[in-house]
Amino acid sequence: MRRDEPGAGPPQGGRDPLGGSGEVLHDRGANILAGTKALLYKEVLRFWKVSFQTVAAPVLTAILYLLIFGHVLEDHVKVYGTVGYTSFLIPGLVMMSVLQNAFANSSSSLIQSKITGNLVFVLVSPLSHWAWFVAYVGASIVRGVAVGLGVLVVTVWFAPFQLAQPLWVVAFAVMGAAMMGALGLVAGLWAEKFDQIAAFQNFIIMPMTFLSGVFYSVGSLPPFWKAVSHLNPFFYMIDGFRHGFFGVSDVSPWTGLVVVGVSLAVVCALCLHLLKIGYKIRH
Repeated sequence: MRRDEPGAGPPQGGRDPLGGSGEVLHDRGANILAGTKALLYKEVLRFWKVSFQTVAAPVLTAILYLLIFGHVLEDHVKVYGTVGYTSFLIPGLVMMSVLQNAFANSSSSLIQSKITGNLVFVLVSPLSHWAWFVAYVGASIVRGVAVGLGVLVVTVWFAPFQLAQPLWVVAFAVMGAAMMGALGLVAGLWAEKFDQIAAFQNFIIMPMTFLSGVFYSVGSLPPFWKAVSHLNPFFYMIDGFRHGFFGVSDVSPWTGLVVVGVSLAVVCALCLHLLKIGYKIRH
């Protein structure tokens, strides 16, 4: 019976010429997924191998902030009327650690690979820009959350622990870490040497983090500086994260969710575009 006759069925091997592309696409998708998982594993392993530096050191820094500011201001400052200053400070330090370490993970990894030359091994792999994005940002989220959990576990002994609405804590922690991981990728793509990454972190990331209400309530500021603080997307991350612990905040967590969500979408779109065109990595 000829194959073009009714009832002939598919050719030998069980593959229909009209449907064969489905299996090809499935195989290609499986290979891309496997490559993404491998790159994600490599990025997580990269910081975990030196966890004393990448996880323990930031936890120690947060403890020092807590000991100094908490000791000096605990008896002099009450926030939201009833919340002690040390209790108020802990969520801010946790979120600050999450943001700074998520940025540091992706930015340092990419700039190191560019300078040492081993980025070529990732470039020759058949990975899409989405695979790069998921792997680098995913590893940044893992590191940021790991450091944040370490800070929370260690500092929780210094003040009564409260967790009024945990879903807000998780939402703002993950979204904040993802945004900073994507921003770290943008900085890593743009930078050509370590000095530029350091400048990006010291003149943009750190000031925006410290001026976002980590150590103080924005509601206590004069009107002008309060309005300026509301232009800082980092403020909404920290304020929304803190809302999950106490159930109160300077602004509505829903407002913060919208601002952080829009900021995350913009940064991710920029990051994906730069990865797609191979900005400063494909010559």
